[in-house]
Amino acid sequence: MEITLDKLLASRDRRVEMQQKLREKHPNLTLVCLTVIMPGNIKRNLSSLIASQAAINALLNRFEGKMVEVISRDLDTGYEAYVVTTISQHDAKMIACDIEDSHPLGRLFDIDVLDVNGIPMKREAEGFAPRRCLMCNNEARYCMRNRTHTPQELNAKIQKMVDAYVQQL
Repeated sequence: MEITLDKLLASRDRRVEMQQKLREKHPNLTLVCLTVIMPGNIKRNLSSLIASQAAINALLNRFEGKMVEVISRDLDTGYEAYVVTTISQHDAKMIACDIEDSHPLGRLFDIDVLDVNGIPMKREAEGFAPRRCLMCNNEARYCMRNRTHTPQELNAKIQKMVDAYVQQL
């Protein structure tokens, strides 16, 4: 199903509402939010489902025994998961960045750790390098803003990554 910009923006608004509800419910705990990066207007396909399961498994393994609440949502606009944990925000961000940087599909994971104001913590503030583009060595945000690569190029790269990951299982 193709996702329109309006549907994508509405989904982001609902994600922020969910984050706010969880932060209110668990004011002294850390909130970790996961989405899967999928370029173009189709956000839910076999590759995104494989990546989302790999991402949630990585989160559950790394936060095992320290989770208070876990919510996952498989939506037309993409997969989302929320983990409320007793781990400090700093340590949770370190874990999130490690998963993004070390997992075979980690480049497809967007794992945010929200600070006390509900703002995602920056990788750079924790000593990690900015995310790199899937296609080249530029910063990902540079290529995204400039639309350096086509959705078709990005999706082909993602498919290769997912295929290689599945073959290793």
